[in-house]
Amino acid sequence: SGEDKAEKSAYKQGTFLFLLQKGWKTKNYRTFVVRRKSLFFMYKEKRLFAKHKKKRPKTMSKFINPFTDYGFKLIFGREVSKDLLIEFLNDLLEGERVITDLQFLNNEQLPLYPEGRGIIYDVYCTTDTGEKIIVEMQNRMQSNFKERSIYYLSRAIVNQGRVGNEWKFEIKAVYGVFLMNFIIDKNIKLRTDVILSDRETGELFSDKFREIFIALPLFNKNEEECETNFERWIYILNNMETLKRMPFKARKAVFEKLEDIADVASMSPEDRERYDNSVKVYRDYLVTMDAAEQKGAQETQLKIARNMKDKGIDNESIAECTDLPLSIIEGL
Repeated sequence: SGEDKAEKSAYKQGTFLFLLQKGWKTKNYRTFVVRRKSLFFMYKEKRLFAKHKKKRPKTMSKFINPFTDYGFKLIFGREVSKDLLIEFLNDLLEGERVITDLQFLNNEQLPLYPEGRGIIYDVYCTTDTGEKIIVEMQNRMQSNFKERSIYYLSRAIVNQGRVGNEWKFEIKAVYGVFLMNFIIDKNIKLRTDVILSDRETGELFSDKFREIFIALPLFNKNEEECETNFERWIYILNNMETLKRMPFKARKAVFEKLEDIADVASMSPEDRERYDNSVKVYRDYLVTMDAAEQKGAQETQLKIARNMKDKGIDNESIAECTDLPLSIIEGL
């Protein structure tokens, strides 16, 4: 397939350059190809060069795209969909705590001082026992993303302060759930749980600060392979825009309600207009990212070709390895 060809091209470029950089002396490209073949099948198994790209429907999808700003709020940020958020959080925190009810809070936090910076959470709520929960859908990596998440939770802690000496720093726990449509640093985990604990013993120091990061591109199970409700939620969120039906309804009643809430056809005209605008912004972003990625890939191919040429490899072998036109390689 086209995907396999692209993967093979990336593999042979990377492997050949790696061997050269490690002092591999032979200039015989055919010898390299023979050595490469056995490595390729190991690569195919681990998919080290997988891109984790989502399918994009050519027509308007049946269900809301949760990766859009407004779409995510329609699913999890409204009173009518509160049950969905409660069920999602309980499945996320299974074995840790149970949320019976919650109340949505103002997601716009004003600056603490003049000229300061405000915050707009995607979803901000409090449980019936007072814990604060922030839920964010992030489509792109931002500078200081980890620090930004800490600041978000810190603001929710600071806002619990009271004026006067009577307040003795009694605070409720703050949870941050960050659904990421990208991978942080070199992370290879689907889910990263952050707590305050003793570095040496691992013993919990305080339960008042809790972060959960979910790298959605790292989830690769199909519908039949999902074993837990947490996995079923992640499968749906990852694939909702391309689904023709809502799966798992027989296993969990909340997914039947999700089918109704997320049905694009059931939106009010006002919600539909705002959602369509949100979809446009999201797709424009994807087009921009694709263009940047293609430009970066071409620059990488040129760099590989120059390095191979410096090693004395013939132009024909370089062209086969990099998929660059021979005329470009001759001009390097």
